Amino acid sequence: MCGLAGIFSYGNPATQVESSELLRMREQMVKRGPDGAGLWISEDKRIGLAHRRLAIIDLSDDAAQPMVSADGRFHIVFNGEVYNYRELRRDLERRGAVFRSQSDTEVLVQLYAFERGAMCSKLRGMYAFAIWDSIEQSLFIARDPFGIKPLYFHDDGHTLRFASQVKALLAGGAVPASLDPVGEYSYRIWGHVTEPRTLYANVLAFEPGAWRSIHGDGRSEQKQFESVANLLALDERSPAARQENAGTYTSLREALLDTVRHHLIADVPVGVFLSAGIDSASLAALAAEAGGTLRTITLGFEEYRGTAADETILAEKVARLYGAEHQTVWITRYDFEDACEQFLEAMDQPSIDGLNTWLVSRAAARLGLKVALSGLGGDEFFGGYPSFTQVPQIRRLARPFASIPGLGKMVRKMSAPIFRRFTSEKYAGVLEYGATWQGAYLLRRALRMPWEYQQLAEAKRHLMDHGQAYSDNPYAIVSHLESTRYMRNQLLRDTDWAGMAHSIELRVPLVDVELTRYIARQRIAGKIYGKRDLAAAAMPALPRDLVDRAKTGFTVPVRDWVMERNLKSQGRGLQDWSEIVFGKYTETAA
Repeated sequence: MCGLAGIFSYGNPATQVESSELLRMREQMVKRGPDGAGLWISEDKRIGLAHRRLAIIDLSDDAAQPMVSADGRFHIVFNGEVYNYRELRRDLERRGAVFRSQSDTEVLVQLYAFERGAMCSKLRGMYAFAIWDSIEQSLFIARDPFGIKPLYFHDDGHTLRFASQVKALLAGGAVPASLDPVGEYSYRIWGHVTEPRTLYANVLAFEPGAWRSIHGDGRSEQKQFESVANLLALDERSPAARQENAGTYTSLREALLDTVRHHLIADVPVGVFLSAGIDSASLAALAAEAGGTLRTITLGFEEYRGTAADETILAEKVARLYGAEHQTVWITRYDFEDACEQFLEAMDQPSIDGLNTWLVSRAAARLGLKVALSGLGGDEFFGGYPSFTQVPQIRRLARPFASIPGLGKMVRKMSAPIFRRFTSEKYAGVLEYGATWQGAYLLRRALRMPWEYQQLAEAKRHLMDHGQAYSDNPYAIVSHLESTRYMRNQLLRDTDWAGMAHSIELRVPLVDVELTRYIARQRIAGKIYGKRDLAAAAMPALPRDLVDRAKTGFTVPVRDWVMERNLKSQGRGLQDWSEIVFGKYTETAA
């Protein structure tokens, strides 16, 4: 896990890369990679690459970046992990490749030399990387299918700038920092900015599951090599849905053990963020079975002590069951007050979430860890959210009225003031929005609704334009919506910046291409896995009181803390917190 940056002057040979700009971009990401730093600029100064390193696999200087191939042709910067790099390396060695390091970075370079863009379909992991070919004078950029690792860019038509963080691009000084109204409204409605937008008009997110090749003469190629829709076999009629998975598992347990084993590969200790939920507890059990010393960490909040939201008791019970070296870290509102400014400063884009990950990552760093597993993805792929029942229900309710022009809008305008007095006014929009999957999802997930803002035509179109849902399977559609909207734009993004703020690499074994393919194949065959199926993979069995525990989510008492600090709160909880974050974020960014 690292931070990468690059500048490529492809449209105007007279424009040269300034090392000072590249260094400013790189040093903005120092916490992403405190173990090393590198910089490379070509002789003609048309391409420059920079890197901050968090050493996880191959701790030697041989794995430093930017890395150059043995023949000097390719230069690479890479952020993330390729978990199947050992298998790929063995295959490359059979084909004649010779390696100088034990890193997955060198595997990427060698694989690109042999296969170019076709390499991406062979990768299992979380990644964003850029490879410069000095002979073809071309830059190749790719990002993993789920969007686990971030990558942002600014392209003015003759120079491409890219980096692992939005703030790194802005720190270079050449990218205008003007706010994007669509990005701003996206945040106000969702509590995060939806890709490919960012908060800034001149910065976009690179497409997940895609690669792009840019040549020195301006020619460009782009290809979508994989998508979450394809992994989930959303279109059950497609050839991809009918293909046999080359590594078909005999059971869900086998598939889960396989992804956990791959995600434990590291040359440093790997911990587990443990809550009282099925996702992280199952991962802890599987990690213990995979071997090695299991280290687990749980956050406890004084405000929750002795209540149903207290995670510590069951988490400690799980840790004892699987023989983990366990640490409970207690947090109070005073810790929040002391850390609030640092937390807000660490945000790469505004988010109403991320504090829990930031706090537990800080605790992990203080305990000496550099890598930890998270149970993120369990709810999206094992149906853990209420949305799996609520979104289809909303759609069924609204569809009979969809054919009556203007009815939904009229009902909303008449009923919104009434709903506003007693509950959320989102209920007023059921007939207006609920007839489509995207609209029903908006009603379920939105923090606020589009009609609460004026001059929102473009933003509203962007927020609703989530693509066609091809499947007739409601479970598959909601899984796709959750994993490409909430998970990608909030959970994964927050996991990245909040962990890297403390130089902690967070891995997500339940967000895995092979596991997702297996789950999709089983669904098509008639088996839909739920959270109890995930729990059943643990041996010995998880405690019954944990499995039967009502879902509460991994929360922090932000509302109480905010009200105690008297930060403009009117008692509306997350809506007030979102305004505090946005105001502080834009103030900091300015």
